[in-house]
Amino acid sequence: MKYLIVGLGNIGKEYEATRHNIGFMVLDSLAQKFDEPFDIGRHAFTSLIKHKGRSIYLIKPTTYMNLSGKAVQHWLSQLKISRENLMVIVDDLALPFGSLRMRAKGSSAGHNGLKNIEACLGGNNYPRLRFGIGDNFSKGKQIDYVLSDFNEDEKISLDEHIEKAAEMILSFTSIGISHTMTKFND
Repeated sequence: MKYLIVGLGNIGKEYEATRHNIGFMVLDSLAQKFDEPFDIGRHAFTSLIKHKGRSIYLIKPTTYMNLSGKAVQHWLSQLKISRENLMVIVDDLALPFGSLRMRAKGSSAGHNGLKNIEACLGGNNYPRLRFGIGDNFSKGKQIDYVLSDFNEDEKISLDEHIEKAAEMILSFTSIGISHTMTKFND
């Protein structure tokens, strides 16, 4: 059984530890847990982990957030993985910091990465894991907020939330989305 796990983010040192890059951070943690490096592939950094007889392909798109769909579409096709075995990890302003919600499908809620994936895949019927980053910003400062680093208070529990997200991904590949949502969703 094969799975494609996509962490959304932006490449480049200036984005590395920002809220918008939480998808990359979760995949980095997961790859590190299995002691697997990322290699450069077409449209993405890629890694392969094996867990409970499953091949789990991790990708971090190098297309920048707004063109993430190009990488997702390519790797789904290249690896011949069905949409129900796709999971996209995305930052979410509508959820409090650290809150994690897995969904089988859903709207982009204005997130440009998800909008592009929907456009490339022709719909929003693919699983996603929404990682809450909160909405502690002034009117008109959304972009500055998502492209800023986590604050000192958030950094205290960030690793714990990232670890839980990684656990949810492994659960998704082992027991499926319904059981994982029941077990983990806040």
